[in-house]
Amino acid sequence: MRVVVQKVTEASVSVDDEIIGEIGEGFMLLVGIGKDDTQDDVLYLVRKVSNLRVFEDEEGKMNRSLKDVDGAILSISQFTLFADTKKGNRPSFTNAAPPETGEALYQAFNELLRAEGFPVASGKFGAHMSVRLNNDGPVTILIDSKNK
Repeated sequence: MRVVVQKVTEASVSVDDEIIGEIGEGFMLLVGIGKDDTQDDVLYLVRKVSNLRVFEDEEGKMNRSLKDVDGAILSISQFTLFADTKKGNRPSFTNAAPPETGEALYQAFNELLRAEGFPVASGKFGAHMSVRLNNDGPVTILIDSKNK
């Protein structure tokens, strides 16, 4: 499982020109589920995202977590994080989870983040989405559960 974390001042997601999710300060997450991922990967990434300290403290150091700043989350499913580009120019997505498994783990990830007390907005699994964000910093971090 892979999550791209972007610290944002605001972010939104639209489907068919209609905004279906938006947040102010917090994290915009691109969430990729691999074919071998399990609930353990979900738990690991929920813990990492919840405690990631990338918000500035009084001294300007990245020392505060999302909890510390009362931030929100915009979570977007992103199977293309498992693109394999080793052969040719057209990516292969055979390492991504099948849709049923991917969606179940993606929904579990979002629900566990909500259980941590975060407001979580999301995109629509499998839909063509338009994502807008204002990356703050910019801060962009990749967390991969297989690199524990």
